[in-house]
Amino acid sequence: MVPPSTPHQEVGRDKQSIRAVARAARTAQLDKERVSKHIIDRVFGLPDYQSAGCVLWYVDVRTEARTRHALPDAVASEKKIVVPYCVDGELELFLLESMDELTEGMYGILEPSPSARDAAEKKVSVEDVDVILVPGLAFDPMGGRIGHGKGYYDKLLTRARSDCSLIGLAYECQMFEEIPMLRHDVSMDKVVTESNVYDGRGGRS
Repeated sequence: MVPPSTPHQEVGRDKQSIRAVARAARTAQLDKERVSKHIIDRVFGLPDYQSAGCVLWYVDVRTEARTRHALPDAVASEKKIVVPYCVDGELELFLLESMDELTEGMYGILEPSPSARDAAEKKVSVEDVDVILVPGLAFDPMGGRIGHGKGYYDKLLTRARSDCSLIGLAYECQMFEEIPMLRHDVSMDKVVTESNVYDGRGGRS
């Protein structure tokens, strides 16, 4: 944890440097589909995931660890599967019951179709979620995370239940020795890569 006296702008510069390195490493990752399947297989095997009744998945975009290949099986399971979409800088949650409910939105991101998301029965509160699968640019073995800097997930995660399991998904090349964290940053309970499951510090600091 970065000491409270550390200027935010100094930490920001450190984070920007990490973002640049992590983004390049993630882009250069070979065979993303195959490697991502190893990551997701590890996720499916986690006791946290197996015991969860409601799981928030992200739908991969650009060079993120892939999730689309696994979503159909997740939806077909007995679990309630939820995906996010963005409205005015905030993430809203949608109950996904069929892949046909997803359409390509802004920036080529797959998201719930506007016609489907308005139904009251499709809206899910983050307080109802047992496991959240979290994307990111960089992680450390203690669960520290850096996103793209927009804060979408940071705001969402602070509203999650204290017993909700936060699981970061990443390629091993996105792991750093230490991520600079501020008081408002949220650490992962676990970070899953193709070769490791790291037990993070967790908590909503």
